[in-house]
Amino acid sequence: MSKHPHDEWSQVLFRQFKDAGVDLFTYIPDAGNARLAELAEEDNETRLVLLTTEEEGVAMAAGADLVGKKSVLMMQSSGVGNCPNYLSFSKGGNFPCLMMVSMRGDYGEQNPWQYPMGQAVDKILEAMGVAIFRVDRRDELEGAAQAAINAAFRNCQGAALILTQKFLGAKAF
Repeated sequence: MSKHPHDEWSQVLFRQFKDAGVDLFTYIPDAGNARLAELAEEDNETRLVLLTTEEEGVAMAAGADLVGKKSVLMMQSSGVGNCPNYLSFSKGGNFPCLMMVSMRGDYGEQNPWQYPMGQAVDKILEAMGVAIFRVDRRDELEGAAQAAINAAFRNCQGAALILTQKFLGAKAF
């Protein structure tokens, strides 16, 4: 049986999220979050929720906070475009919102349709006051993840852990 190509770092990130108290993992399926979603589903102490659209995860993060829970929203970069209105609610209510965004439309992209949204991700998140923590190399993962966790749960703000295509590898198209 072959090992998932994102197994090592997904295990590390899952442990880091769980150690921070994250027990709700919401997601829109993507190759960049597939192994992390599997780990959340396999664990008896975490709950994995499949979303119909990305902004639902922002609302669920606020709901989780209202009952003293922590969540992470996992999505591909194209989904960031669905979230601004809900991010304004999250910011206005001072709710923490931790996101893990797997990038498309950057380094090595072969699908021209992915570039426009890939180039808009940072601008959208910055406009909504979301702190961005970018991971280009494996040795940046834990530090960036901890910074995003702290921004979200200690400072009650939006925080996006951006996993770039340099880190994830570009999809062949």
